[in-house]
Amino acid sequence: MLEHSTKSHALRKTPTPVRRRDSAPPQWPSYSGVSQYVGTSLTGRVTVYVDASLGQPALQNAQDLMNDADRVVAANDAVFGTTGGPVSVIVFAMDGNTDGTGGADHMGCDYTTGAAIEVCASFGNSARVSALFEAELSECSMGGNLCGLSTGEALSRWCAAEIGDNALSDFATAPTWAESRKNFVDRTDPTDGNAISTGCGMAFLSWLISQGYALNSIAPAMVSLGDSGTLAQLYAKLTGDAGSNAWPKFTTAVNALPDGVTSDDPFGEAPHAAQIAHLNPLLVELSGKLLSAILTDISDGKSAQQIVASVEAILASKPSTVHRGASAAACQMRSRRLLPPSLAPGVN
Repeated sequence: MLEHSTKSHALRKTPTPVRRRDSAPPQWPSYSGVSQYVGTSLTGRVTVYVDASLGQPALQNAQDLMNDADRVVAANDAVFGTTGGPVSVIVFAMDGNTDGTGGADHMGCDYTTGAAIEVCASFGNSARVSALFEAELSECSMGGNLCGLSTGEALSRWCAAEIGDNALSDFATAPTWAESRKNFVDRTDPTDGNAISTGCGMAFLSWLISQGYALNSIAPAMVSLGDSGTLAQLYAKLTGDAGSNAWPKFTTAVNALPDGVTSDDPFGEAPHAAQIAHLNPLLVELSGKLLSAILTDISDGKSAQQIVASVEAILASKPSTVHRGASAAACQMRSRRLLPPSLAPGVN
């Protein structure tokens, strides 16, 4: 769960593309208002709702998420090497926030009990909504492991960073860890609410990625190690070196950083999203938007001229880019909220 400080076996069957005009909302983790159905992504894997009382800005967030959802799930599948199940997501003002800082939430940590995802509205910045969505979606792809632990929280935030264009840089926890330099490489913290242990994981994964280990190699390795796995064991699994060398080598690298730890990606700050998928995510995103717009226009009875105009408008828009950057005691039925460090309860 993503707090401002974001357990299942993947389904192998490819879903049949659908586009529904209406859909009954699921039971949400906390939202109790009226859920207005917005639409379903082209593949049928993501159904989007919104709190309509927030007006057009929230509706725009929800429509943008629906159009971006298939890109997000495709990239998430590529990171974990699995195919996830269908999910529902609602956009609303979590804790009254409309800038994304309310974070994101879901219940159980799989595609059955955790398939109802809540994300905070972010008026005028839908990229944050997509990133919050990915933070929770990634936890559903962890094979029943890691949810509610510092290792799983770091991984979900890194997924949100890679796939969400570093739109949640203000959620960074690595600078908080750098103030204490506590060793959460040789041990795993049994919580996802400690900015220090999560931050250690963020910085450590940044270091591993800078050594050439892409996120789509890191994620499956972490899942395979399970809840009892440590970052030191992850290092050993990826490199073949002794796990006992992980902490000293990592801290030596941190000490050599010219500017110290100022973000969740102190060893990078460069685009690496191409490493997580064989498909160019920009092309996936553009294709999804085009197909979604065409099908919507057809279902709304628009003329061929209007459909062409919609396509031209999308092609003329500036594409997004994907950058590296920031992206639940063992997971119970409900996972913790994903919040920025300034809003998350402190755990040392």
